Amino acid sequence: MSLRGDYNLAASDFSVEQDWSAYGEEEHALYRRLFERQSKLVARYACPEWIDAVAGLDAGGGIPRFDAVSRQLRAKTGWEIVAVPGLIPDEAFFTHLANRRFPVTVWLRTPEEFDYIVEPDVFHDFFGHVPLLFDPVYADHLHEYGKGGLKAMRLDAVKMLARLYWYTIEFGLMRTPQGLRAYGAGLVSSGGELAHCIESPEPKRLPFDLERALRTDYRIDRYQTTYFVIESFAQLMRATEPDFTPIYAKLRPLPALEP
Repeated sequence: MSLRGDYNLAASDFSVEQDWSAYGEEEHALYRRLFERQSKLVARYACPEWIDAVAGLDAGGGIPRFDAVSRQLRAKTGWEIVAVPGLIPDEAFFTHLANRRFPVTVWLRTPEEFDYIVEPDVFHDFFGHVPLLFDPVYADHLHEYGKGGLKAMRLDAVKMLARLYWYTIEFGLMRTPQGLRAYGAGLVSSGGELAHCIESPEPKRLPFDLERALRTDYRIDRYQTTYFVIESFAQLMRATEPDFTPIYAKLRPLPALEP
């Protein structure tokens, strides 16, 4: 699959300038429509930490300025946003996370892709991922994930670690006093799967198990059939603190689990 973004002006770390002035009013209007649609859903289905974080962001008026949000992030958790053309190689991605920089795609989907997009765009990356970077425990977890990713590359274990990212950072659920809620970016930015992951009787919702998540394959072309449920970000941090080296060695000879 050829990548959609323009990589011609990317630096060696795949960063680019956001060039906020280049966005047209139609793009800002589309972003506002996406934001308004999702805002109604997240109020009911997103975890309290995500809702609290997004309340402090003035992000509904159009495509946000990354530099302005980065100033807020640096003051709160030491993170910043780095603009990228789209999907970037593993090493560049992990290196950014390990240095508290979150890559956010600069381009926005077309109106025809309002409900579904194959590659992450600026709405998915910003609306889905950036709010929780204001939560100190989650922000620390993602920082450790980046460092773990660079280690996984040396151990030829990126595929296993990618499954963990998928089932937590992208499609994770959390048990809260209000009931089951979503925190994964792929869920909170989805117009259809956000309600499905909470209300549908079809998918399995399993208590978070590190080894099972590392072994479980996933599909990118349909709603998930399995979700992993954490009790809190502190629990996720504790569960992923151990050295993964012996875990990778233990799991490598075992077959992957079906989604």
